[in-house]
Amino acid sequence: MQLIADIAGLPKANLHYYFATKEELYRRVVQEIFEIWLDAAASFDDAPDPATGIGAYIDAKMEISRRHPNGSKVWASEVMHGAPVIQDYLEGTLRDWTDGRIAVIQAWIDAGQMAPIDPRHLLYMLWATTQHYADFGHQVATLNFGRPLSNAEWQIAKDNVKQIILRGIGAI
Repeated sequence: MQLIADIAGLPKANLHYYFATKEELYRRVVQEIFEIWLDAAASFDDAPDPATGIGAYIDAKMEISRRHPNGSKVWASEVMHGAPVIQDYLEGTLRDWTDGRIAVIQAWIDAGQMAPIDPRHLLYMLWATTQHYADFGHQVATLNFGRPLSNAEWQIAKDNVKQIILRGIGAI
């Protein structure tokens, strides 16, 4: 906790005022990225069609990967280790959110607005694809001539991901 306080430029006592343990602090970090992701999903709720809803979700998730790459890496590490601290999020909030998005996607399928696919696997693909740019940012930069994607390259990446996924599900 002392090292964390030092890096944050705070007295250790101030850090302990808000977080009694490292686990509490860690849980808050994971909760913050989770809430940012949930906010990005608002695009699903009122979208008239999958191209609009899923397209906006891809845009939002890729921007989050760009602006909060370490949050995605912390989340991924936690889940890869069996989610010892956030299992309750997975079983509660994430499951409920996922079920809600599955219902929206299924409604689009039922309305003939997209191909009949398993919505759950579409969500897994969206998460994996958009978070790849954060979780494997070093690899992306290395393969991008040793530098991070520029603003224009990010836009191209977002446009390509949207086009590939939306065409694949028959939404465009």
